Amino acid sequence: MDGPQPEELIFQASDGWRLAADIYRGPDPNAAILISAGTGFPRQFYRDVARYFAAKGAVVMTYDYRGIAGSAAEDLATSDIDLPDWGCLDLAAAISALADAAPDLPIGHVAHSVGGHIVGLAANHSRVRRHAFVSVGTGFWGAHHRRDVPKELYFWWILGNYSLARHGYIAQIGGWNGEPLPPKLFKTWRRWSHRRSYFRSELNSYLVPNHYSEIEAPIRSWIFPDDPIATPRAARELLKSYPNAPTEIVMRKPADVGVKRIGHEGALRKGRERLWDEFWDWLNEACA
Repeated sequence: MDGPQPEELIFQASDGWRLAADIYRGPDPNAAILISAGTGFPRQFYRDVARYFAAKGAVVMTYDYRGIAGSAAEDLATSDIDLPDWGCLDLAAAISALADAAPDLPIGHVAHSVGGHIVGLAANHSRVRRHAFVSVGTGFWGAHHRRDVPKELYFWWILGNYSLARHGYIAQIGGWNGEPLPPKLFKTWRRWSHRRSYFRSELNSYLVPNHYSEIEAPIRSWIFPDDPIATPRAARELLKSYPNAPTEIVMRKPADVGVKRIGHEGALRKGRERLWDEFWDWLNEACA
């Protein structure tokens, strides 16, 4: 395979959890880029875009949240992993690990789906200069494409309940193709996804402490008309979680990128280099 190859890295969160990551080093790098995954996506899914950024002159890190792929729990069913842990512990540790791996380089962040939800939970968020959100919107099912709603309700209440009863966690069954999910995390995600405000209603309770109102780094959010989840409405609602950050939404059609489909995950798949150039150029403005 041409281009920068990954260096495996294990780093620890503040509670001692060991997290798996890959580092891609480009020639004469002038920037560092952290890629935070969507729910259930292993870090290897982002290999192509990471190599692309590295070849342009960046040190790039992809990582697995606790409970996922290389950062898996010994027994997922009995784990106490919750969704906020991915932000306040894992994302925070990833920012620090990338800063250590690329000292003195400005850090940009590509956040896919839930990766954009958890930014406000990382206490060291100020080390990131800009955030490129990709397919980021609230998980509230009522803000999604109507045709997707039956599938989502099936996931929450039929597949989810069955998998919890049968396996003790969300297994790769019944149409769920992502990595297995911890039970407590799934229940938190489901609770939020049944509220218009998503997690905002818990900012002063379940999510204390948090730093959403402290985020001042610019956020540019890329969404796509064939994404049933990160719709314009869902994207706008999610950005309300960052009231003091300069934010904007950019809509790109598949034809704008030269492809037939983007959907919820396609923007990070190979063949979307036109989009990747946009992400790179915008993040790189902060490094100039």
